[in-house]
Amino acid sequence: MKPIFGRGPSLQLRLFFAVILSASLMLADSRLDAFSNVRYLLNSMVAPIQYAANLPRTMFDGVYDRFSTRKGLIESNHNIKREVLRLKSELILLEQYQEENKRLRKLLGSPFIRDEKKVVTEVMAVDTSPYRHQVVIDKGQIDGVYEGQPVINEKGIVGQVTFVAAHNSRVLLLTDANNAIPVQVIRNDIRVIASGNGMIDEIQLEHIPTSTDIQEEDLLVTSGLGGVYPEGYPVAYVTAVDYDPKREFAVIKAEPVVEFDKLRYLLLVWPDENKQMQADQSSIEQALLEDEDGQ
Repeated sequence: MKPIFGRGPSLQLRLFFAVILSASLMLADSRLDAFSNVRYLLNSMVAPIQYAANLPRTMFDGVYDRFSTRKGLIESNHNIKREVLRLKSELILLEQYQEENKRLRKLLGSPFIRDEKKVVTEVMAVDTSPYRHQVVIDKGQIDGVYEGQPVINEKGIVGQVTFVAAHNSRVLLLTDANNAIPVQVIRNDIRVIASGNGMIDEIQLEHIPTSTDIQEEDLLVTSGLGGVYPEGYPVAYVTAVDYDPKREFAVIKAEPVVEFDKLRYLLLVWPDENKQMQADQSSIEQALLEDEDGQ
């Protein structure tokens, strides 16, 4: 029995004709540009579809780029802020070092500092409770510090060492109520005793007869007597003189040349032995003269 429909060309034959047709169309298009209008029309029809298909991805890429850019800007801003903070901290340290250098230059360049051996020391702690004015410095026994050693700064007398440990020492300030220092008036060489009264900016002169020639603005310097402080270092300026005939002694107050609320760098002084011996001899002679006058 014969089939109703006849069998068509074989698969191989159809594939051959398709390839020939495709090659012919491609050759005709490349040589003659025969299908440019058709291709343009097809592209015009397909372009909206391609745009619509790519729109979600385009939007996602845009959002992602913006997010990435914002994240990068935030991170960059944080980095800049951290760098600015670091530079500011370094600037503060630089200014502090410059100020410390200025203080040290001023300390070592003071015009009244003489040839005695000196060592720079720094204040580690301050004790300024009422009537107790002391500081702790960063030099001790291993540095050759000894009890009773004079301490100065670029302006004048600060005090004396009262306790020495291995690596630090305690300094009794001039204004402490337990401190007393032999001084002399530079105008007329009158020698008196100045003592602290617990005020940070004031000392007083003890047992001054009302007939003594001491005036306001007189400069008091160390007399060298007593064997502690070298002679000639500034101590204070007289600020008030009260002579009352009804009292046996005058009331005289003075303002220290040193600002005790601003102490930072100090100088430990090793007095010249020869000068100290001369000062001690002078002290002995003065004591003998006073005894003779008393007799």
